[in-house]
Amino acid sequence: MTAADAVAVALWMGVTLYSVFGGADFGTGLWDLTAGDPERGRPVRDLIDVAIGPVWEANHVWLIFCLVVLWSGFPVAFAAVASTLYVPLSLAALGIVLRGAGFAFRKATVASRGRRAFGTLFAVSSILTPFFLGAALGGIASGRVPANRTGDLVTSWVNPTSALVGVLAVTICAYLAAVFLTIDAHRLGQMDLSRAFRSRALGAAIVAGTVAISGIFVLRADAPDLYHGLTHEGLPFVIASVFCGAVVLSLLARGARFGTRLLAVGAVASIVWGWGIAQYPFLFPGTLTIARGAAPRATLDALLIVVGVALVVVGPSLTLLFVMVQRHRLGAGGSGARPAPDV
Repeated sequence: MTAADAVAVALWMGVTLYSVFGGADFGTGLWDLTAGDPERGRPVRDLIDVAIGPVWEANHVWLIFCLVVLWSGFPVAFAAVASTLYVPLSLAALGIVLRGAGFAFRKATVASRGRRAFGTLFAVSSILTPFFLGAALGGIASGRVPANRTGDLVTSWVNPTSALVGVLAVTICAYLAAVFLTIDAHRLGQMDLSRAFRSRALGAAIVAGTVAISGIFVLRADAPDLYHGLTHEGLPFVIASVFCGAVVLSLLARGARFGTRLLAVGAVASIVWGWGIAQYPFLFPGTLTIARGAAPRATLDALLIVVGVALVVVGPSLTLLFVMVQRHRLGAGGSGARPAPDV
């Protein structure tokens, strides 16, 4: 493996982690939006606040990681993406800011009207942000971002593949959030809420699967290179994603919880890596390879050292945050029931 390939793997690991952790975080917005009026939707919103409260900002570590690795390791690709896709990326960045503001001010606002307004801002931004991020990724995957920075500012992200990936991103986020919240509600001893989110998870999984299957025909017509890669080199990962998703559906339908989160994560991670393998060795399908778009070797070596140090420093901290702090918060916020050992 070359240094450029190693940096590309590190970048894709960051994309995977943001898809999983950030995705589950974004997905709560849909369930917040559809929870109902303030009184009926209070249990759902309280659960969302308890579940994502300790981690809602930390998840953006992976987005920052991806941006740093991309502009340091592959400056040509970063310049092309920033030049061609700045509209959807700016909208996604605006959504992240508004989402954070809505979440913070909703909890700090006393007036009911203000709480509803900030809650709506949080929920809508949580849906729009992954859509615009997905639309940008769809433009890259379908070959609409040229390395010479001459891509069309509209059609690069307003196209069938971008629409497909954007909608799929929203449904996957909703699916991950519902699975995670099913377990969180059970740990809190809120069995009715756990069953309600189990139904939501089943519905989101079916919708996501339907979108993905329909997307095969979209990719075949609009992104033939990606379609070919997914049905050849990336096929094992696609099969793994389908398998994990099917097992999660079976477990949820039977009311089982153990392993559901890990399998849900596996389903999403597999499709992300399936896309990466399908596109390899290209950064931009058919135009810019990893080797051609990479920074000088000295920069790549330094970047790999920094990534290694960051993993050593950040890894234990995030493990403490996601495992110890999150479990403590959920246990403290419940009805006194002992947390269940769900995974």
